[in-house]
Amino acid sequence: MRLHFRDIITSHDTQNTKHEVHTSHWPLITSCFSLTSHFLISLSLAHKNMQLLHVPSSFCLSFQNVKTHEEAGLPSYEKTLQLSSAICCSLQQQRPERSKWASRRGSALSSFTAKAASLEDVAGAPAISKGAAESDVLKALSQIIDPDFGTDIVSCGFVKDLDINEALGEVSFRLELTTPACPIKDMFEQKANEVVNLLPWVKNVSVTMSAQPARPIYAEQLPAGLQTISNIIAVSSCKGGVGKSTVAVNLAYTLAGMGARVGIFDADVYGPSLPTMVSPENRILVMNPEKKTIIPTEYLGVKLVSFGFAGQGRAVMRGPMVSGVINQLLTTTEWGELDYLVVDMPPGTGDIQLTLCQVVPLTAAVIVTTPQKLAFIDVAKGVRMFSKLKVPCVAVVENMSHFDADGKRYYPFGRGSGSQVVEQFGIPNLFDLPIRPTLSASGDSGTPEVVADPLGEVSKTFQDIGICVVQQCAKIRQQVSTAVTYDKSIKAIRVKVPDSDEAFLLHPATVRRNDRSAQSVDEWTGEQKLQFADVPEDIEPEEIRPMGNYAVSITWPDGFSQIAPYDQLQTIERLVDVPQQVPSQAS
Repeated sequence: MRLHFRDIITSHDTQNTKHEVHTSHWPLITSCFSLTSHFLISLSLAHKNMQLLHVPSSFCLSFQNVKTHEEAGLPSYEKTLQLSSAICCSLQQQRPERSKWASRRGSALSSFTAKAASLEDVAGAPAISKGAAESDVLKALSQIIDPDFGTDIVSCGFVKDLDINEALGEVSFRLELTTPACPIKDMFEQKANEVVNLLPWVKNVSVTMSAQPARPIYAEQLPAGLQTISNIIAVSSCKGGVGKSTVAVNLAYTLAGMGARVGIFDADVYGPSLPTMVSPENRILVMNPEKKTIIPTEYLGVKLVSFGFAGQGRAVMRGPMVSGVINQLLTTTEWGELDYLVVDMPPGTGDIQLTLCQVVPLTAAVIVTTPQKLAFIDVAKGVRMFSKLKVPCVAVVENMSHFDADGKRYYPFGRGSGSQVVEQFGIPNLFDLPIRPTLSASGDSGTPEVVADPLGEVSKTFQDIGICVVQQCAKIRQQVSTAVTYDKSIKAIRVKVPDSDEAFLLHPATVRRNDRSAQSVDEWTGEQKLQFADVPEDIEPEEIRPMGNYAVSITWPDGFSQIAPYDQLQTIERLVDVPQQVPSQAS
């Protein structure tokens, strides 16, 4: 035994050289270490500074880290006993064949040291606190940027119901998006899983997706039927025969296919198109006798209201009567919660269109045209009307723009009407719809084209239009909700009007003194009823709420509610000398 141990254990030298065991000694080493731990103890007592350096390299690293009894505070024989026990266990559990030892040494070393490091981390790492865990998760999720808002999803308020089990390493939360039709909701879910799973203490992640409840930006002064509709989209052409109703219906069913709750309102009383383009089982609108409200009919999950479903056919009546009928149909219908209500506007820019735009807080408009120059002239009138009413036009659809035959593309009505609208009025998106017999036929068959052929070329174009509408509506809502805010830290009203890069500050007292309502200014004489001294210099607004796309409602401490249009706010004297700013507390 002494002969073999001489090859295994030698006195400490100044070079700390190491000699590996020859493979022929393996069986003997195993039996020696399993039978002679007391020998090692006595050997350690005799040679205080001796190290076990002549074992296979798979064990050398662990032995190099053994401290002497002066460093570790333990008797060296206890350390030696621990080492001998560890070696014996390892040798008994790992008995490779001689021919394979050389190739296995590297992998054995990696496995052994990795396991040791892992056990050391688990034993030594303190349990993460709940506050630190929540901070880690939110910091990880803040890496995900919403491309529409340009802000991370944590700042946008999308992260809800965060629940963390630190002991088990489990994280669950809900992402509440602005609309169920969000085109990148799958990307959000995937990225959220990825970034949270990268946290070292996380073992399991559960992400659920939801959407905010349907509600308009400003609901208090709206008719009851419209208070649970998030976005109202006008599809307009201001000219008949260009395919406006076709675009409205197919857009509505595209949004429904994206997961949104959708309704269609056919605002054309003289010639309603909706009864021809869809085929609901119940083709007559029903009145709720108790509430005196209209119950819409449905087709494939989309709610429908049209004068054609009122059992009257096409109306013969004067303009004021038509406006009254449209107002009643739209505002007394039990729409329920809708993400999008698509309004198929009647042709023209007259009283009916103005009534609709004033009664209904339109979120945005989609303009439909054809390539002819005459169509552009009429469409331009409609775009100007929407501009005056502060309704942003988010897309132009050029219908019947081309057809393909014999490998070539033909433009029978010329080119340029749609692009001219985009260039002249700065509308950001242009879409082309081809001349397709199936598209025309679907309008007469009662089944929309996007439903009849969901994978066709026309459906893909409408999918792009739907994504554009969803994204633009989200941007508009975000801009409107933050257009006018009050910063308590500097006691100033911040203004950044939508579609404007200019931001400025107003003094609250100045805004209050510039009220132009009948309570502040005599409607007949123009005499100023509200005097300068009537408004205290230190007045602060209690609440600022958006009103559609054109104004805000400001509630003051005396209970007065001031309607402040963006146009008026831009003309008020601005603050130049601003107090030292502290972290924003905008409300």
